[in-house]
Amino acid sequence: MTHRCSIFHPYPPYHKYHHPGDLMVGGISSQVGPVSEKLSFQVHPPPVLPGQFFGVPKNYQHILTLAFAVKEINENPQILPNLTLGFYIYDSYGNAQRTYQATMLLLSATERLVPNYLCNFQNKVIAVIGGLDAEISLHVANLLDIFKIPQLIYGSAPIMNDKTPGLSFYQMVPPEELQHKGILSLLLHFNWTWIGIFIMDSDQGEKFVETVISLFPKNGVCVSFIHRFPKFTVFNGFEGMLQQGAKIYDHVMNSKVNALVYNGEFLAMSYLLWLQYIPNIEKVRSKPKGIVWIITAQVEFSLIPFQRAWDIKVIDGALSFMLHSTALPEFRSFVGKQNPFTAKGDGFIRQFWQDAFDCVFPNVVMSDVPENDCNGTEDLESLPGTLFQMDMTGHSYSIYNAVHAIAHALHAVSSSRDTERSMAGRVGRKIRSQQFWKFHYFLRNVAFNNTAGELVSFDQNGIVAAGFDIINLIAFRNKSILHVKVGNVDHSAPSDKLLTINDEMITWHSWFNQVIPISVCSKSCYPGSSKKVKEGKAFCCYDCIPCPEGRVSTENDRNECSRCKDKYYPNKKHNFCIPKSISVLTYEEPLGISLACITLSFSMTTALVLGAFLSHNKTPIVVANNRDLTYTLLISLLLCFLSALLFIGQPGKFTCLLRQTTFGVVFSVAVSSVLAKTITVVLAFMATKPGSRMRKWIGKKLTNSIVVSCSLIQAGICTLWLSINPPFPEADMISVTEEIILQCNEGSVTMFYCVLGYMGFLAFISFTTAFLARKLPDSFNEAKFITFSMLVFCSVWLTFVPAYLSCKGKYMVAVEIFSILASGAGLLGCIFFPKCYIIVFRPELNKREQLMRKKID
Repeated sequence: MTHRCSIFHPYPPYHKYHHPGDLMVGGISSQVGPVSEKLSFQVHPPPVLPGQFFGVPKNYQHILTLAFAVKEINENPQILPNLTLGFYIYDSYGNAQRTYQATMLLLSATERLVPNYLCNFQNKVIAVIGGLDAEISLHVANLLDIFKIPQLIYGSAPIMNDKTPGLSFYQMVPPEELQHKGILSLLLHFNWTWIGIFIMDSDQGEKFVETVISLFPKNGVCVSFIHRFPKFTVFNGFEGMLQQGAKIYDHVMNSKVNALVYNGEFLAMSYLLWLQYIPNIEKVRSKPKGIVWIITAQVEFSLIPFQRAWDIKVIDGALSFMLHSTALPEFRSFVGKQNPFTAKGDGFIRQFWQDAFDCVFPNVVMSDVPENDCNGTEDLESLPGTLFQMDMTGHSYSIYNAVHAIAHALHAVSSSRDTERSMAGRVGRKIRSQQFWKFHYFLRNVAFNNTAGELVSFDQNGIVAAGFDIINLIAFRNKSILHVKVGNVDHSAPSDKLLTINDEMITWHSWFNQVIPISVCSKSCYPGSSKKVKEGKAFCCYDCIPCPEGRVSTENDRNECSRCKDKYYPNKKHNFCIPKSISVLTYEEPLGISLACITLSFSMTTALVLGAFLSHNKTPIVVANNRDLTYTLLISLLLCFLSALLFIGQPGKFTCLLRQTTFGVVFSVAVSSVLAKTITVVLAFMATKPGSRMRKWIGKKLTNSIVVSCSLIQAGICTLWLSINPPFPEADMISVTEEIILQCNEGSVTMFYCVLGYMGFLAFISFTTAFLARKLPDSFNEAKFITFSMLVFCSVWLTFVPAYLSCKGKYMVAVEIFSILASGAGLLGCIFFPKCYIIVFRPELNKREQLMRKKID
């Protein structure tokens, strides 16, 4: 028994639109979908009857746009003269089987599938426009790539992988990357840093999440949750989704998220509308709240017939990225003339008419449909925007530009130099000889201004150079919706200026009372505080902590507090920086003037004492106290007082070098002179004893050698200091928060304390020697005065060190000046006041007899 293999030809498509022409363009639409039934795989599935389709009325505009563009080109004598464009349009029916069938029909150019045979050149397509869905576009591309026929996609571009390398198609919508950056710019513009994402459960949705999850956090936006919803190709049986839908509803309504990014395909809006009815169907724990939906351009706001009564308030105030479009008055007029009873070759219009106007044509078999006959007098302008629009949508505008791009590329082919004279012949011969690669070349390099005056061109990747419009959707109670353009994303602008938006034009959801919604995990940290991320949470969830001492934050939501610039310091609230004041001891302020006056008064007093001693230099009291040593001491004290003036005023390089060295050397001369005086007193007393050998030590040589040697040692220390690490002027901006201290940096602190230490050593030796000689006879009682003066001197400089270290700025300088004046005044007063008293007020005691009487007594 012989068994023959039977060939089964698929049922011919019920919806198609043919228009004859010399050159044919193919189209794959997405207007119709069959109501699927379970297949037994035991018998061939029956054909789908007319009443078993559901339509998407709004997508019929895509078909009309292709027809309008072809009509416009055929009526334009400047494009393809003596040639006409025609088209074949089939529907994908939302599934792979029907899409492959429609594509094979375009390739076969007959109603029977005979691929790989050139049966009818005249009807062969030269390019295909489609589709709206990424998966549909991929199915079409797989077949067209075999024949290298150009495909112009007006919806989402398919995701390329290892199994689909090198598919050549042209993308009539802007790149996804631009939309991602536009969404990010929009979120940052409104400071929506805590968002949720809804995606369709498909490869496109996963690719979207993969991209934004890496992009958003890098720019300060956190994703709180991601929910996936199924792809709707049929609308029967939501029972299995109710429980999951209730969980999603509770999660969204309980969260702090008020801004949600909604990504999907052209029918994804159905899920969003269905979600709002969850509380009416399933038990939920959350109360509803206002949400700002940020809808991607792939989502077309269109309803299918049984949704016409659904509430659309859920999308009120939404911000939708839409493909850029421009209204064309001629298109509106063209659409208004459509009539199902006069249309020729259009197999879609009746399906559209029934779905849009909820009517039935008498010759169509329908079940369970009210008696409402279609008569052709229905008004298209009366339809709500959810079912149909008279003006071009973004996807329709992309189709319009695609048709014109094909026509301009064909015109460029016909104008090339290497073709024959007859236009029809040369274009036909090129296409017939399968030289589609040349047509690809002209199509990729096409650039023209369309009838709206906008430039249309492709980049090196075959993607149209265009941007997105940002549309504010305003829903009304009568189920109508208003599209208000509030901004755009410019593809040619730099990254930081992609977004242009007018906040005042936006109408927010009624829940927000026209106040910009807030969608953050944590409230803003105001100036004066910084963010501290909560442990185990996303970086957008944080606590606000005050700035520590010395730091400031001048803006909201600073990650950390920063230091002010060198010349500024934080205010008490740590929210702005205040200019620092200059701190330097000057002659213009009371403290500087007071110290300068005291310095001058002591200097004048010392000069008067010196003058008194010079004028009475032959008197016994002057002679008895070693005149030369007294003069040396007085002159050194005068210089000590005057050296204090070096510490007043803004320090310079020269004054910094002189301050401490002059003070150290001059004071060492003074103290060494006191030491010499003390030693002279002791030696003089010892020399009075019978047989003493100390007389030979008494004289100028001893005192001069003591003064010179002690002073030279200090001078050597200062010279070493200046050669190793000398003092220099500096502006200290750290020691005192509110001030810039203009001071002399000592260079080497060790050398500074060496100078003080050596001076202290001399003072200690003088004090010790004088203390031991304090009980000498009254005629030599200068040792008592020296003891007291050294006691004052040592006390002053011992208290100087802790006081000096505890002060900052000009007060540190003031402490040193005070120490210089106090110690100098102690020496001057204790040693010379008694003598001056005798010289000036008791001259009768300034006689040799008086001194001898004391000795005898």
